[in-house]
Amino acid sequence: MLSWVAIGLLAAGQRHHFAHLPKKCSDWATIAVTAAAGPTNYIGLNPRVTECQVPQPSQ
Repeated sequence: MLSWVAIGLLAAGQRHHFAHLPKKCSDWATIAVTAAAGPTNYIGLNPRVTECQVPQPSQ
């Protein structure tokens, strides 16, 4: 399991997802799904999250 995520993080690095500190929720989510995809990144999977919403605390 750990090696699966490590391979996914390597793929995220090769795609330059870590070139700058992500500012948007979708940037963080893209890194997360790339890491979760693991080795499948190398057989053509290129996961991307275009938008997401962070839950707001209740008042």
